[in-house]
Amino acid sequence: MKILIIGGGGREHAIAWKLNNENRVEKIYCAPGNAGISKVAQCLNINDSDIDNLLKFAKENSIDLTIVGPEVPLVKGIVDEFEKEGLRIFGPNKECSQLEGSKAFCKEFMVRHNIPTAKYKEYTNLEEAISEIDSFGYPVVIKADGLAAGKGVVIPENKEEAIKTLKEMMSDKKFGSAGDKVVVEEFLKGIETSILAFVDNESIVPMVSAKDHKKVYNYEQGPNTGGMGTFSPSEIYTEELSKEIQEDVLNKTLEGFKKDSLDYKGILFVGLMITEDGPKVLEYNVRFGDPETQSVLFRLDTDLHEIIEAILENNLKNININYKKEEAVCVMLTSGGYPDNYEKGNIITGLENLDEDIVVFHSGTKIVDNKLVTNGGRVLGVTARANTVNEAAKKIYENIKKINFEGIHYRTDIGM
Repeated sequence: MKILIIGGGGREHAIAWKLNNENRVEKIYCAPGNAGISKVAQCLNINDSDIDNLLKFAKENSIDLTIVGPEVPLVKGIVDEFEKEGLRIFGPNKECSQLEGSKAFCKEFMVRHNIPTAKYKEYTNLEEAISEIDSFGYPVVIKADGLAAGKGVVIPENKEEAIKTLKEMMSDKKFGSAGDKVVVEEFLKGIETSILAFVDNESIVPMVSAKDHKKVYNYEQGPNTGGMGTFSPSEIYTEELSKEIQEDVLNKTLEGFKKDSLDYKGILFVGLMITEDGPKVLEYNVRFGDPETQSVLFRLDTDLHEIIEAILENNLKNININYKKEEAVCVMLTSGGYPDNYEKGNIITGLENLDEDIVVFHSGTKIVDNKLVTNGGRVLGVTARANTVNEAAKKIYENIKKINFEGIHYRTDIGM
């Protein structure tokens, strides 16, 4: 079986690593990939949103299955284009991908299908948004409607900050056309968590839980990032909560897909706030979360390609999905200054000295003059399994001491 993975980050490395350990997979390509992915797949010099050239490569090389990692090609309609040519591709189509591509589309879907979420209103007029901003209370959540590389959500603490944010999004075009429309929401108090699920037309099957740490510094301090580390399972994900989320969120979401004739096949990431009134949905993403994937796939026992094939054939309900009992942790090593300005091109050393049971997923790396160098804000995800999250975390932190690059930064409380 020949597989093409689209993307070049830690999530895609985790997918490639998992597939590389599966018997029926004979060849993996990745576009564009990175230095770590190149150890388990052939990397291609094709951008992950260059749909025409990705399609051309898949046809010319008789690719059996394409797996889409990031959201941009999904929102641009890569699945529709591949399917028109009779190619097998894993991910939701363009219409379904609006759940991530448009915050307004997403909120309208939730309200229409009685899925618990924060109260909200959409605005395309700056003056109207400013005149009504007080009605939401503070802090308030302001979201650019379109894709903004994970940075289009701001939580101002007061009116002054809120007006500044609205102006930046709507008139200064800080996030380009993504801010032509904004969604303003009430701020929800509670514990944030998320769940990844496999979805076909008949079933929605949650994966094991994972906890993501978004803030750049220990104890949830500092600005939001794309994720500083994860562990699985999440400590708050009790059997009781799992049942509540299945009934109030996942089942209603699947029913919503059916009622709206949305042919959703792929991964659904559900961001949740566990409030005093129960779980409420913050957002949907239409692909594997990063870095949750690194922890979750590290525990997945069943072959990933078998699950994907079952989904494409609407046969998910007949697959037994098993996970290792061991618990997993992934700690992100980032470039100094991330998530703001950071350097690229710093030499990385020490990976060859790590314990055998440590797996390092590359998020932002490349090879320059035969040397491994940093090539992003998030650089490496150091990952391990053990009997408990705490044990896995201790193992990781012992090994991180052996890794070095200029400006290296990481949190020291993930899983601790």
